[in-house]
Amino acid sequence: MGGLREGGYEYSRTRNPTRTALEECLASLEGGRHALAFPSGMAASDVALRTLLRPGDHIVIPDDAYGGTFRLVDKVLALWGIEHTPVHQADLAAVRAAIRPNTKVIWVETPTNPLLAISDLAGLAVIAAEAGARLVVDNTFATPYLQSPLGLGADVVLHSTTKYLGGHSDVVGGALITSDDELHEQFGFLRNASGSVPGPFDAWLTLRGVKTLAVRMERHSDNAERIVEALLGHPRVERVYYPGLREHPGHEIAAKQMRRFGGMVSFTVAGGEQAALDVTSRTKLFILAESLGGVESLIEHPHKMTHASVAGSELEVPDNLIRLSVGIEDGTDLVQDLLQALA
Repeated sequence: MGGLREGGYEYSRTRNPTRTALEECLASLEGGRHALAFPSGMAASDVALRTLLRPGDHIVIPDDAYGGTFRLVDKVLALWGIEHTPVHQADLAAVRAAIRPNTKVIWVETPTNPLLAISDLAGLAVIAAEAGARLVVDNTFATPYLQSPLGLGADVVLHSTTKYLGGHSDVVGGALITSDDELHEQFGFLRNASGSVPGPFDAWLTLRGVKTLAVRMERHSDNAERIVEALLGHPRVERVYYPGLREHPGHEIAAKQMRRFGGMVSFTVAGGEQAALDVTSRTKLFILAESLGGVESLIEHPHKMTHASVAGSELEVPDNLIRLSVGIEDGTDLVQDLLQALA
């Protein structure tokens, strides 16, 4: 009576054996010593930022960050006295110029959501170290199969495990991975204090998804490359965003720090916003939905959907932009579906 249960599992909000199994798996995949699982990617982001920042601190974020991340920083943490600067992080000189004496975090997405810009993680790690700031990398798009930020100097890796790690669009979750013992302890304290934990079944579903991560990421990448090839030169397509393209400004860096280029593709269409909306409404296999990273292919209009929260800000995305999460269906069928929607 009054002692800890076997293995230290006294209360499930604090520790749960299924959640521990997931965390050990995620830490191993990312090459870190520690991982913590969360009920969503945004819950993980919230704990990371509230741990790393205090009123009066400053954070550098991508100039095309995920809309939910921007909303958390701009609408929530700003009320707490946190300052932020959006920067095109592919430009290391611009990042260095954005650093202030009170900069505590450089928050990175690479590839970014939704414009698929690429940042040099090793270069950013140097800048962060010089500034005494923490480098936090959202590795959701790349996954640990394609990219290993901790090995390139990041302090913390974040995932929305809802996406590729879960892989089946049937579970919501997030994760923070680090090799810093003190940071891990601080993250864990705030997670426990705030109750930001996933249930055991969600942890089990994510573990199930991880088992097929490698084969899925290969198929996602295969299909994305076929779709990019079909979109290039199409008369209704103005620009294709994909780091696997040699003309992509971040291609050389992506080729160095990624195994392959992933399953996310974005493109702009001629005719403006309505033309883009029309395309998203005409696909048969691509499902109109905001999420990404599942086995099924999804299509969305960022300006009105995932990135509506950045409208009118420096992070506003083009209104004729379409974002694809390319699934693992037959590649020929997916190409034909997009071509008929563009016709």
